[in-house]
Amino acid sequence: MHIQILTVGKLKERYLVDGIAEYVKRLGPYAKVQMIEVPDEKAPENMSPAEEQQVRVKEGERLLAKLGADVYVVALAIDGEMWTSEQLAGSLDKLATYGRSQVAFVIGGSLGLSSELLRRADMRLSFGRMTLPHQLMRLVLVEQIYRAMRINRGEPYHK
Repeated sequence: MHIQILTVGKLKERYLVDGIAEYVKRLGPYAKVQMIEVPDEKAPENMSPAEEQQVRVKEGERLLAKLGADVYVVALAIDGEMWTSEQLAGSLDKLATYGRSQVAFVIGGSLGLSSELLRRADMRLSFGRMTLPHQLMRLVLVEQIYRAMRINRGEPYHK
């Protein structure tokens, strides 16, 4: 399986960079994982809704440009479906079984994902109704992908 994790902005916090690198290394025997960052737009605190929309559109265009036509796209969105780790594992297993072995998980910037990108997505996945920093979400996501791979192989992993 080939998994892309597309994100907006550069990850700067060392502890997050180290944590993500550890899980990507652990995923090596299960999948090829590629982290792709696109530049974020400046988003001052006092933006109008129209300005916020423009930021999402520009960031969305950058993300869409990185997606191949045959990639199964999972948009991380607060209004998406909430799954258990076992459901994520089952979904990844089904995708691989039915020839959809190229999967891209997309994490938006601080203002979320553009409507264009959400339309391109094959599904929306939520990790809960609470807002998480998009940088932290990268670590949570890669850990859950690792957990899913272990579940699919029937291998033990801490609960």
